Amino acid sequence: MRILIRAFMFVVVLLTISRVSFAQLQISVSFAPPALPVYDQPACPGDDYIWTPGYWAWDGDDEDYYWVPGTWVEAPEAGLFWTPPYWGWAGGHYVFYDGYWGPHVGFYGGIDYGFGYFGDGYAGGRWDNGHFFYNRSVTNVNVTVVRNVYNTTVVRNTTVINRVSYNGGNGGVNARPSARDEEAARDRHIPRAASQTRNMEAARSNREFRASANQGKPPVAATAKPAEFSGREAAKTKEAGAPYHPPANRGNAQSRNDNNRPAENNRPAENNRPAENNRPNENGRTNSVTHPNDIPKGERPAPPNTGNAKTDKKYQAQEDKLSTKQDQQRQKLQQKQEQEHQQLAKRNANEAQKQQVEQKHQQQTQQLQQRHTQQQQHLQQRQAPRPASPPKQENQPKEKH
Repeated sequence: MRILIRAFMFVVVLLTISRVSFAQLQISVSFAPPALPVYDQPACPGDDYIWTPGYWAWDGDDEDYYWVPGTWVEAPEAGLFWTPPYWGWAGGHYVFYDGYWGPHVGFYGGIDYGFGYFGDGYAGGRWDNGHFFYNRSVTNVNVTVVRNVYNTTVVRNTTVINRVSYNGGNGGVNARPSARDEEAARDRHIPRAASQTRNMEAARSNREFRASANQGKPPVAATAKPAEFSGREAAKTKEAGAPYHPPANRGNAQSRNDNNRPAENNRPAENNRPAENNRPNENGRTNSVTHPNDIPKGERPAPPNTGNAKTDKKYQAQEDKLSTKQDQQRQKLQQKQEQEHQQLAKRNANEAQKQQVEQKHQQQTQQLQQRHTQQQQHLQQRQAPRPASPPKQENQPKEKH
């Protein structure tokens, strides 16, 4: 199937539902994700780790959902909470809204991920004087390892637990953002940490985590630490949240970055324009690279063939010049980032400092990648043949009647 992914050209920010100031790529799929699987939460591995629940992500290459196991992650900064990602029905498709770190937990579609994320806010713990304290009533904590704990009973309806993984649409969760959610949407946000990206990529590369292979029951549903899918601390899935059978025409499902206005019940409005550096490139791939060396080598355009040898030679020289210039810019940025890595190593930087630098590197690289794409498109537009002018019509003698 051909995947149809369209880049954002602009966003009407007051009417769209966005989550983060730098915004993520929004992918939409024509059929719903599986239900959330049933599993036990692994024990917290140490102080100040935050639980990030598992979720279904979409792989546009294989046109399939895959499970990203829940895991414990160190927050990028003390005082930050994780707002989980979710799927929401919008514009006739299921749209993915990525998670983020912020000083408050925002709207995540009313999805009941469990373990403190019961659809609204987070009841699993709180920050106090730079350290995280865990609510043992809803969080798996070994007090011999983690001593910052408390007990607060959380009242919730356990008679019927809804394991639906999307908001709105047919059979989805019916929830709207509260005033508190709208305030959280205006907070400063930080994207998922490098360890979370590593966890996601490891799951994506394992075919057993694909919904078409596991029918909604992935082999591992959660881990104590990111991307560690084996061993005693990897929690196996007990059962699928509901029967799952991908549509027969799954190969014809659309996956795209949609410019449709999401339904208002999916995201609170936010006065932040999505950053262009997270848009997909012209090949429909998400710009998820962190360093210039990570940028995949794009295919060189076909040699110019205008029918005029002199013009073809001129256009080829322009393309070669642009390619050389862009290679030099990538190498220069790569060297600069490597120097910053060396400085971090000399200073024995902590994990939070490393994550901040990696986030800066990711933004720099994506901005460079987008600028290069725009330069290539501009050159192609300049070289495109101009439409021929219509021939002049000679004056015809008037007919006599």
